[in-house]
Order: sequence, then structure tokens, then C-alpha cells
Amino acid sequence: MQPKKIIRLPKVIEKTGLSRSTIYLLLSRAEFPQQIKLSPRTMGFLESEVDAWLAEKATNRGAS
Repeated sequence: MQPKKIIRLPKVIEKTGLSRSTIYLLLSRAEFPQQIKLSPRTMGFLESEVDAWLAEKATNRGAS
């Protein structure tokens, strides 16, 4: 089993090409992988979930 890698918001922005505000909007609509609380002031995302979200978007492109 591969270890789960947690990435921070700047890396998520880099991977997705989305802005910070768009990511937070999608989070509020439950349309983006949820954050993981690492400490009281630190959040991260599971890289595998972000990658799966991107793969789903690529698979569904062109669909309305």
C-alpha cells in the first residue's frame, strides 16, 4: 500500500490551475476534496483525492 501524501494549498493551486478563492468556493459547495486539519492553523489535502478529482474532470470533459 502506498503511503498517503498530504499537500498544502499552494501545491493544490499548482496542480489544478484554480485560484484559492475558486477552491474555497468548490469546498463550500462540497464539489472538491475536503481538507484535512493537521493542526489548529494548518490544513492539507490528500494528493490522491485531488488527483482523482482531476481525473474525473478530465473524463467528464465535453459532458454538459
